[in-house]
Amino acid sequence: PLPCGYGSKLTSFEKLLLLRMLRPDKVVPAIQTFVSATLGTKFTEPPPFDLAGSYKESSATSPLLFVLSPGSDPTAALLQFAQTMGYSSKISVISMGQGQGPKAAALIDSARKAGSWVLLQNCHLAPSWMPSLEKICEGIKPENTDADFRLWMTSMPSPAFPVSILQNGVKMTN
Repeated sequence: PLPCGYGSKLTSFEKLLLLRMLRPDKVVPAIQTFVSATLGTKFTEPPPFDLAGSYKESSATSPLLFVLSPGSDPTAALLQFAQTMGYSSKISVISMGQGQGPKAAALIDSARKAGSWVLLQNCHLAPSWMPSLEKICEGIKPENTDADFRLWMTSMPSPAFPVSILQNGVKMTN
């Protein structure tokens, strides 16, 4: 409640402005509440997780990126989707981390030619390899890659993650 009757004198937006001046740490949740109340919840809730739709948006040259939140792991859903699409035997999964870069590069290279899928899990754990991943992705062209190839990645938000992959890829959250 605001003092001196300001609770009833100010509009919802004016209250946001006042909150911005007095409690900047509370602005984001207040804006979410304001947008939900003003425009509806469809503007504040993430879209439902849609692997099939994301796959349709993708191509062999556009990687698919799961932006992870703490505790989420889309691997089981992806493996189920791969089975549905007939790729259960044509998907390779590698968990990124210390020394996994060269193995991942080799997997991507062979899958690119064979038209299979690769899942690089936890890319945020290999920040030093991200420039190499960016170069690999830039080298994936329609003329040197099977049309069925897909590069799937999971990563927590990370400043080391290549911007070009974020710009060219299909991003999903769950």
